Amino acid sequence: MKIVLHEPGIALNTGNIGRTCAATMTELHLIRPYGFRLNEKEIKRAGMDYWDKIKVFEYLDYDDFMEKNPGAKVYYATTKAKHTYTDVKYEPDCFIMLGNESRGIPEEILVANPDTCIRIPMWGDIRSLNLANSAAIILYEALRQNGFEKMQLTGELHNLHW
Repeated sequence: MKIVLHEPGIALNTGNIGRTCAATMTELHLIRPYGFRLNEKEIKRAGMDYWDKIKVFEYLDYDDFMEKNPGAKVYYATTKAKHTYTDVKYEPDCFIMLGNESRGIPEEILVANPDTCIRIPMWGDIRSLNLANSAAIILYEALRQNGFEKMQLTGELHNLHW
């Protein structure tokens, strides 16, 4: 699995998403421009000491991302999609793209890819969820559909035993 952040604006969200990527062996793809510097301590703090365990790829812009990933299957997370994130079948090597916290993914990209736009259902007039929460919700559904491949499915207690 691969998470793509299109022009992320908040360092803490990117750090939290990075931590989720580390926990799931998911690649993190970042499309410029960013609203922060990658070496900011907020990213490192949110990602804890896992940042060095993440495969991070950077791109100049969306066109650069598409050129370097020809034929990529991309699911575009947006509040404007017709399909929910549970309506689709995620391939093990697909990309899940999330947009900037305040602007989302540019509408030109969404209009060009209506069949792979997905949304998380929400109640009432709530505009959106936090970006890091949205990434985790969609990523874990994709991982569940693929049998949590290569992931640890059981855990141990710290002091007691099951």
